[in-house]
Amino acid sequence: MDLTTTFTVILFAVSSLLTVFFGFMGARPMDPRKGPRMVPWRFLMLLSFTAALLLLVHLLTALGLKSDPPMRY
Repeated sequence: MDLTTTFTVILFAVSSLLTVFFGFMGARPMDPRKGPRMVPWRFLMLLSFTAALLLLVHLLTALGLKSDPPMRY
C-alpha cells in the first residue's frame, strides 16, 4: 500500500491529536480514591509522538525536501 500525501496528512493529524490527548491524560493528578492508573498514558504519548515525527519526515520527503549527503571531492 502506497501512502498518498492526503492519507499521510490525515495520519499525521490523527497522531498529533492523540499525542496531545495522551499528554493531557498523563498530566492529570492522580486520584488515590480511584486506585492506580491502568493505562500508561505517557508511554502512549511517546509512541504517538514517534509516529507523528516519522509521518512528518515522510510527508516532507514526499513533498520534495531532500537532505542529500555532502559532495566529496
